[in-house]
Amino acid sequence: MEQLHSIISKHWPGRDGEITEGRSGWNNTTRYLHNENFSSVIRIYNTHQDMEKIQFEHHVLEQLQQRSLPFMTPKIVPTVNGETAVRLPDEMGRCLCVFDYIPGAGPETDSFGAAYSLGKTAAGLSKELGELDLKRKPVYPPYFELTASYPECTPQAVRDFCERPPAAFQDVQGSLLSLYAAYAEVAKRLKPLSSLPKQLVHGDLNPSNILVDSQHPDIVTAVLDFEFCTLDIRVMEPAVTISDLLGYEGKQELIERYCRGFGEVLKLREDEVNALPILLQLRKVDVFLHFLRRYLNGTDQPEVLKSQTVALHAELAELQMDQDWLSDAVTLLYK
Repeated sequence: MEQLHSIISKHWPGRDGEITEGRSGWNNTTRYLHNENFSSVIRIYNTHQDMEKIQFEHHVLEQLQQRSLPFMTPKIVPTVNGETAVRLPDEMGRCLCVFDYIPGAGPETDSFGAAYSLGKTAAGLSKELGELDLKRKPVYPPYFELTASYPECTPQAVRDFCERPPAAFQDVQGSLLSLYAAYAEVAKRLKPLSSLPKQLVHGDLNPSNILVDSQHPDIVTAVLDFEFCTLDIRVMEPAVTISDLLGYEGKQELIERYCRGFGEVLKLREDEVNALPILLQLRKVDVFLHFLRRYLNGTDQPEVLKSQTVALHAELAELQMDQDWLSDAVTLLYK
């Protein structure tokens, strides 16, 4: 904690104060920073040390701050030298940035009531992102370029790992083989996706990356975490959210509400919506490759990948059983 105070005092003088823990995820660490004049959020990037990726994310956020949005997005606090991020003096070379604090609450996952508002927010954000005039090029590849996104996870490497897993993964080989079958199916069906409408997408818009009104938890007030923002097919935005909502209690009603809200603000093309079944599968495969890479590069211990493997296997099986009602729900995105 002393190191954080030292860095904040040096690069953001006037912002240092009491530091408390915030909502953190797999990819970043969050700390809240309060003093009598300012409330701020410290974000430390854990997954990569690529300043170019962070600068693109911040460029998008700066562009969004210039637009009139019905919801809030993170506002970067520059350093005294005008930079938007600095490197930590640790062996990992992690990057740190500071944002203004956004009031609001994280939604309750066991009683998520903001699905309709999230749909409207996602569609509104999609329209805004599609109109941005960016001066930087996206760094992250689109979802449908799996090999470019995960160069360590070549098709042969994925097959070898799933068919001949290390000893620590022998007890989940059945799940690994199921995931490899999904990976192989998705890989065969990726090429036609590139012809769908493309634009900038948030890339990770789900309930963990929003804030809701503390008094009215059915209303989304802010969208957070633009780290994976990139140029992709437009329909990938709702695909990511729907994939996440499939894991919630009352998923059918939530997804219908989400699609209704989205469709009221932005109508997708029918061919985009028809691609959703394979995109939902792609999202699950992408999550698997994300954690496989983290294991291969030493970021995570085997138990992390094992737990993700078992969960994703179950989610893929459930996805197949949900296809009938899901096909009806997603028509709200274009009708």
